[in-house]
Amino acid sequence: MANQNSGTTVISNNAMLDSATFHVEANKYVSDFLLEDVPHLSDYIPDLPTYPDPLQDNPSYAVVKQYYVNTDDTVAQQIVVHKNSPGGTLFRRAGPAQKVYFDSEEVYACVVTCGGLCPGLNTVIRELVCGLYHMYGVQKVLGIGGGYRGFYSRNTIPLSPKIVNDIHKRGGTILGTSYGGHDTSKIVDSIQDRGINQVYILGGFGTQNEAAMIFEEIRKRGLKVAVVGIPKTIDNDIPVIDKSIGFDTAVEEAQRAINSAHVEAESAENGIGVVKLMGRCSGFIAMYATLASRDVDCCLIPESPFYLDGPGGLLEFIEKRLREQGHMVIVIAEGAGQELIPSNDTSNKNKPDASSDDLFQDVGLWLSQKIKDHFARNTKKTINLKYIDPTYMIRAIPSNASDNVFCTLLAQSAVHGAMAGYTGFTVGPVNGRNCYIPFHLINEGQKRVVITDRMWARLLSSTHQPSFLNPQHITEEAIVE
Repeated sequence: MANQNSGTTVISNNAMLDSATFHVEANKYVSDFLLEDVPHLSDYIPDLPTYPDPLQDNPSYAVVKQYYVNTDDTVAQQIVVHKNSPGGTLFRRAGPAQKVYFDSEEVYACVVTCGGLCPGLNTVIRELVCGLYHMYGVQKVLGIGGGYRGFYSRNTIPLSPKIVNDIHKRGGTILGTSYGGHDTSKIVDSIQDRGINQVYILGGFGTQNEAAMIFEEIRKRGLKVAVVGIPKTIDNDIPVIDKSIGFDTAVEEAQRAINSAHVEAESAENGIGVVKLMGRCSGFIAMYATLASRDVDCCLIPESPFYLDGPGGLLEFIEKRLREQGHMVIVIAEGAGQELIPSNDTSNKNKPDASSDDLFQDVGLWLSQKIKDHFARNTKKTINLKYIDPTYMIRAIPSNASDNVFCTLLAQSAVHGAMAGYTGFTVGPVNGRNCYIPFHLINEGQKRVVITDRMWARLLSSTHQPSFLNPQHITEEAIVE
């Protein structure tokens, strides 16, 4: 599996493909591999006592062999390598440890949900509470209501297995959520005043960045408080991890809208169905929903620019597809084409409110009107266009079976990590194995669709759409060369 050659450890291709997990000594290089380790409470609080893991006396786990994760177990970020490839990044593997740094009776945990809704929030809340209670015997868990501001506005809900028993069957979050309200000092003051020592934060890219601020303030004060992030966004734009909770459910629900658009388009002469899906900066939902549907003729995402008029433009492609099959379906992510909409055009702007992201133009309405205007002005064809916007429908539903299992694994991994004394990390899957990932890597930037990757090529092969490269861009590149 590993060969020694001139003092260098080489991981063979077979070893990497058989398993993404192998051993390294914490905080050290093995060959060219670097362990991106997460902080531990003992890093800044000396002489912390340890306790035997309560799982060793739990009858549910009595029959499990090698249930505990070795402290040197790591997961490779890149598992497809060449024999001469340099090493890469490793992450600490998630799972229960033989020794824990919290006495179950002293644990006072809290859970907070921030940002927009997402399928699976209630499932994660349920599994955090039940995992703490049934695996570790923790009796005190508090729900923070209404997002970050709930810490200092005294909105709390006591949580127990009985209270959360059926909440996974509902969409949304029983704790309530909101954007904004982050005040690091006030939040940590509240944590300290209440005697909370484990904080579980469910949120997307912005929320994880704010969770890092909370962790830094807690470390600065020298508090024995574990801060754990759980990635939540249907946009799937959190870096490093394979996916976040709610994404599978959102893609599945998007199929309903696409199917409706296809039925409407196919049933009318020159029918066009336009479906706008979530995805402000990343087009993962639109891409995966398109691939899963096979009824989509054109998919537009923020990462792949397009233009409307002229040879090779979108409108020309729509005319061509209508001539060929008499109907078509277009899926567009909400962040696509924003640069094409005049900034002074306020007719299609989403109205901001107290719990929304930055203002975005409604690209679906704008595109639908552009298509109508084009055919009314330039052709003799009468089109039948139906615009479907399931934006909030796909995020307000309960999680599906796949996401429910995923939420359970993430929640339990988060609990194991906190009990083992790790802090300042987000839990998530890397190459199918749950890991502890330091906040600073999660907050380096949003993950985006790579349009030079084979997944995007698969989509183009499915839709048979052009790349929509602007001839002006091609000319400019030729001049530069």
